Amino acid sequence: MTETDSDGIRGSRHSRQEGPDPAAVDLRRVGANPDFWYPVALSRKVRRGRVIATTFAGERIALYRGKSGTVHALEDRCAHRQVPLSMGVVEGEVLRCCYHAWAYRGDGRISQIPYLSKGDGRPPRGVRGYPVREAYGMVFVFPGDPQKAPDVPLPLLPAFASPRYRTMTFSRTVRCHYSFMHENLLDMNHQFLHRGVVGKLHPELLGYETSARSVEARYLFTHTGGKRNRGAGLLAAEGLSGRDSADVMTIRTEYPYQTLDLVPENADHPAFRLWAVYVPEDAEQRTCHAYGLLMIEKPGIPGTLHLAWPLIRRFTERVFAEDRMAVEAEQRAWDEQGEDRNHEIFPLILDVRNVLRGNGVPLRPRPAGCARADGDLSTPASDHCATD
Repeated sequence: MTETDSDGIRGSRHSRQEGPDPAAVDLRRVGANPDFWYPVALSRKVRRGRVIATTFAGERIALYRGKSGTVHALEDRCAHRQVPLSMGVVEGEVLRCCYHAWAYRGDGRISQIPYLSKGDGRPPRGVRGYPVREAYGMVFVFPGDPQKAPDVPLPLLPAFASPRYRTMTFSRTVRCHYSFMHENLLDMNHQFLHRGVVGKLHPELLGYETSARSVEARYLFTHTGGKRNRGAGLLAAEGLSGRDSADVMTIRTEYPYQTLDLVPENADHPAFRLWAVYVPEDAEQRTCHAYGLLMIEKPGIPGTLHLAWPLIRRFTERVFAEDRMAVEAEQRAWDEQGEDRNHEIFPLILDVRNVLRGNGVPLRPRPAGCARADGDLSTPASDHCATD
């Protein structure tokens, strides 16, 4: 339910908190829901006839591109001796283990064991194969229930293919739980952190709306002084004049993805649009891989954006580095304290925490050495490793 308070801000009804709610599940112990499409590699990194290793929440995945150009994703272990298939060799559309040359099709089933004879024991059926799709220059896998994959859409990003925008791609590992990243982007009250690159910015929360799967906030940004990085001005479509403007920024967490649109003063469409997702890497989900697509509007003067590209890239990389410093410090505090001792007072962040809790799954780290040895393709490996 939303309400309008005395300041005219729409938001969810919350009481002010003096400290952590002892009844709430610690969000940093909530795992990412696997029943969505997650990027696990940039498409250009998966070259034809090559295989690479990647992960989702502790599940090791081997990605390979066959002769036809199709990308396949397999559980990264040979059913024979558990040697990683990412060490293997691509032959046509199959992936052959580097050790005893067992060959696997794109669905994970064994296509050949070179030395198998009629008198040998019955071999396993293979390893798990993941649904795979390529879009936006990235390889997406569906790590959850494969039966659900056809009905779950990829994120819709019309600006990516629009001739009006040019896209800058980001791919970085961050040593923190994915929830810290959602909070960082949605809570724009941390601009003091970026004072060295954006000067003095005043963010005013115009309003926000929340639902079971999403939180969307709108801010009015005003530059009130200080030196502003040239790349920041170019990204905000200030042009060559470097004029100050009041910009409206809309940020949305729609589980499990996040978007940001910036509309300059007197404009009718965004100067740039950001899409991001934070993919957990380890089983305890204390490290994530941030994938981002920054779609920047091309200015009216041809070639201007090409010239400005290095400045914009340096600016965005510096801002990201400062954000990473902060969220990794938050994660270290959680590790040292063994729990979340946040004293959060911003209702918007309390809401997004509820969205992440409500859509996530219990975090159940797999014990070391836990893996399937029965060749069962129908059940994810994590289901064989339940803990009390």
